Amino acid sequence: MSKIESFDDFVKVHGILLAASGLPPKLYPRLFQKLASDTLDGGAYFQIESSDDDRRRRLLLTSDSMPKDSDVFLVDHAWTFRLPDACKQLKEVPGLAERMASLMSVDIDVEAGEEEVAEELSVDQIIENEIRYAADEGYDSLRWLELEALGIVDDSLLSLHLPSQFQDLVALSLIGNKIKSADVVIEEVTKFKNLKALWLNDNPVLQKSECQMADEILQGCPSLEIYNSCFTPNYGLWALGFCGDIFGKDNPGCVQQDQPLCNVTSLDLSNRSIHNLVNKAFHVHEMPKLSHLNIRGNPLDQNSVGELFEVLQLFPSLSSLEVDIPGPLGDNALEILEALSKLSLLNGVDTAKILENGKLVIDAMLQPRIPEPNPDDTLVDRVLGAMWLYAMNYRLADEEKLDESSLWYVMDELGSALRHCDEPNFKVAPFLFMPSGKLDSAVSYSVMWPIKSLQKGDECTRDFLSGIGEDKQRSARLTAWFQTPENYFIHEFEKYQQKLQAKAFDSLPSNLSISRSIRHSDGSPLLVYTDLPQVEEFLTRPEFVITNEPKDAHILWTSVQVDEELKKEVGITDDQYINQFPFEACLVMKHHLAETIQMGYGSPKWLQPTYNLETQLSQFIGDYCVRKRDQMNNLWILKPWNMARTIDTSITDNLSAIIRMMETGPKICQKYIEHPALFKGKKFDLRYIVLVRSIDPLEIYLTEIFWVRLSNNPYSLEKHSFFEYETHFTVMNYGGRTLNHKPTAEFVREFEQEHNVKWMNIHEKVKQVIREVFEAAALTHPEMQSPKSRAIYGVDVMLDSSFEPKILEVTYCPDCMRACKYDMGTMDGKGIVKGGDFFNYVFGCLFLDETAHVTPL
Repeated sequence: MSKIESFDDFVKVHGILLAASGLPPKLYPRLFQKLASDTLDGGAYFQIESSDDDRRRRLLLTSDSMPKDSDVFLVDHAWTFRLPDACKQLKEVPGLAERMASLMSVDIDVEAGEEEVAEELSVDQIIENEIRYAADEGYDSLRWLELEALGIVDDSLLSLHLPSQFQDLVALSLIGNKIKSADVVIEEVTKFKNLKALWLNDNPVLQKSECQMADEILQGCPSLEIYNSCFTPNYGLWALGFCGDIFGKDNPGCVQQDQPLCNVTSLDLSNRSIHNLVNKAFHVHEMPKLSHLNIRGNPLDQNSVGELFEVLQLFPSLSSLEVDIPGPLGDNALEILEALSKLSLLNGVDTAKILENGKLVIDAMLQPRIPEPNPDDTLVDRVLGAMWLYAMNYRLADEEKLDESSLWYVMDELGSALRHCDEPNFKVAPFLFMPSGKLDSAVSYSVMWPIKSLQKGDECTRDFLSGIGEDKQRSARLTAWFQTPENYFIHEFEKYQQKLQAKAFDSLPSNLSISRSIRHSDGSPLLVYTDLPQVEEFLTRPEFVITNEPKDAHILWTSVQVDEELKKEVGITDDQYINQFPFEACLVMKHHLAETIQMGYGSPKWLQPTYNLETQLSQFIGDYCVRKRDQMNNLWILKPWNMARTIDTSITDNLSAIIRMMETGPKICQKYIEHPALFKGKKFDLRYIVLVRSIDPLEIYLTEIFWVRLSNNPYSLEKHSFFEYETHFTVMNYGGRTLNHKPTAEFVREFEQEHNVKWMNIHEKVKQVIREVFEAAALTHPEMQSPKSRAIYGVDVMLDSSFEPKILEVTYCPDCMRACKYDMGTMDGKGIVKGGDFFNYVFGCLFLDETAHVTPL
């Protein structure tokens, strides 16, 4: 079609895109009008406002009102990129990194000393001010004293003589000083007989003998209820009143009152290290009006679930509860609501919606995930870390094919100011406008329109996971943008680990060969149909003759999946031999391979921790959180289920990135081997060829040759290198990259010299790993067995820095170009295998019961 000139032309060319966007048809003319004139008029209707709480901007409506589906707006794309090019573009495109840093609020730096510093007062001046304040409030002595971040050391604490000056002190804060001696603290503090609260947070003394010091202080101060922000076992009305904003500097709580907490309606007890909530002070008699309670972050390990429910059920007005799930009240929200039926809000979410949706874990009080600042990060590093909170994606397709890799984009400042809401008032969708009617003229925008009616001043929001419900792990996926409850995910991970550790099959016995030669008794050749040029060229033995007719062949050797439909269409029968086994997807698809191994062996050392993100995202997030907590390496590699040549494969330690990359297709997430064995400073992996003659009993052979695949660049764990294909990947014979072939014998000799190891010792370990991979398939998927199946598989292995083999993947119908092209030395170094003979001995083993150049496993 020529240039689009009319609305009808527009709809004809863009009909599929319009339908996919979800835009109401009545807005199509308005969209066409704005696209044709490139009208970006959002500024006349909306205003971007900075948000102090989370450094993320928000978008407000400035027009008087905006009815549902009343208008559509174009949003420009400030940055469009393919993932491998992101780092390079930020470095090379003038002004791009600076604009993205501003848009993503990662250019905000407060240098030390930049803020105005108030005139500092001495300790004596502060004490004088506090005495004067207490007198003005009508107290006969000082009851509340805060001496924070004043550089107080052991000697100066002693010289202040605080106990003799202020015998009636109720609360003392020494946060952020330089006190080191536990003896000095104990000596001074235990002289206060009425002390209810003591804060020593951020003092060096807590790094040494905190437990012993705490015990002695509690013995000497029997009235102490709060110690270093935590409740002591002695806590009572005063500690509860402090958390309920009843007691404080203005009201130290030194006067005896009957029911001082009787008017408390909201009580925040979060992160107070409370072990026992069953306390005479925490009772409906003391707080009859309590309606909101937050008990997050407390172990409550001295109470059973039943005891806690019993106490909470007594409060007649309790309508809102915040608690960890899983946690002290059990593992799921539905059980909590069953026991506390009067609740209307649980963790900030309407209980009716929880019951309706059947959600087990809920938390609406999610804080945004803000990139953690690292002083060593460049501006480019910061943008690469933050972009996952803003980036969106689409994949191009024309009449010929679907693009193999997705395009990511960041909307302009207006579009990026739309924050998330589970019940949004706007919808946003990418849209490609093709003014010439063809893809090569496409200009990318996002379109946004109101899906609810708004009034002036309303915040405009979108659903970051539009169309994704709990059946697609919505709650877990929100972790990409928000700080979701880590304890839930850690709990799921621990359950998953226990399940894996319970798995352990015994190895299958090595059986003698049961497969027999299928050679014709009359000596006539076996007809082979193939669509693989390498087989057609290099299968030269007289026992095999190539035919162009699949239905006439005795052996079908094909790269395509032979299913029942193809059999019927081509005339293939069950009597023909074929180079694939039923259900072999359990090996050759990455998520199934991991599942097969885990079903068979749990978590063997030769399989890196691996998660199918489509079903195991919660368990993965738990693993990630545990590694972060324990300061372990957290570098992961994401691989599509069924893509070859490392297409859409990424390496990252960014949790948001991992979750967001699920959007570009189903993936596994596998712990990256961050310390691989290197060859002359470069990463490598090994391709082995396995011949399978039978699954039950398992009958497999390893060809005597393997080949090494080398990266082109020296290996690095520097953050920018994760975007460099030729540093971290070894498949170089595609995409115009330089392939450096290294003869196997030469590699083995030089590797042994470089690392002072014996290659045969490594080879024995590799053989055992490969055997166990196929054992796992035979044990868990006996339905693979077929007497008419014979196949070869590529098995890729990497060595870690301790020379332990790790399985990477199993490939159906592997590319054997190197095996056919190069003559290779045998493993024992005593012979040469001619490349041109590769398929001759492969077919000899599989179909003629020969064992030349192969080793039974």
